[in-house]
Amino acid sequence: MVLSVIPVEGIGEVRPGDDLVEVICSAVGLADGDVVVVTQKVVSKAEGRLVPVDPDDRAARAAIVLGESVRVLRRRGDLIMTETRHGFVCANAGVDLSNVESGWAALLPVDPDRSARRIRDGIRGRLGVTVGVVVSDTFGRAWRRGVTDVAIGVAGIAGVVDLRGTEDALGRQLAVTEVCVADEIAGAAELVMGKSRAVPVAVVRGVERSWLREASVADEVVRPHREDLFR
Repeated sequence: MVLSVIPVEGIGEVRPGDDLVEVICSAVGLADGDVVVVTQKVVSKAEGRLVPVDPDDRAARAAIVLGESVRVLRRRGDLIMTETRHGFVCANAGVDLSNVESGWAALLPVDPDRSARRIRDGIRGRLGVTVGVVVSDTFGRAWRRGVTDVAIGVAGIAGVVDLRGTEDALGRQLAVTEVCVADEIAGAAELVMGKSRAVPVAVVRGVERSWLREASVADEVVRPHREDLFR
């Protein structure tokens, strides 16, 4: 398998009400089997998931975070580790002031899977090609420094590929291996999108065809509470 990761440049500023399908299709040619990775920020902007906030008012920022959370796990200064209504455990419920105009904060999409499906279906309707779509966001990870992009919404591409029961390179049967390909694709795309390059969309080309599927949800990648040793 040979992967190509292609940054989609020249998109410009996305504003509430913009048609992301039109924006993407006007900026890049797509083929069957491509996976389009779109940052949460532009999805939230297009869907109007923006709220006014005084960046110097810590209490106001915290109130927005708590309003987007179903549970607080830890607090340290301005950092609040929460569980969102989507089931994501992340810093400040994904509320972000970066790459938005001063005085505004971006919230996570209400339903990132639905957002991904709309983009996937819109591209199929407009171009006649079947693609996967990943809505990505930047997350930290427990026990590891630094951040990486992960999938918070998927359509047309597996969240997790289950390799249990298959054989490894030495012929031993795999017993526990499940690969989060959606996160891997999101992380690969982030390498060409970056945080300061104004590239909110990338195309990952050449993924394994068996990863593509009509029905998929990001909930596949969220570990259920009954399996979680740390919450």
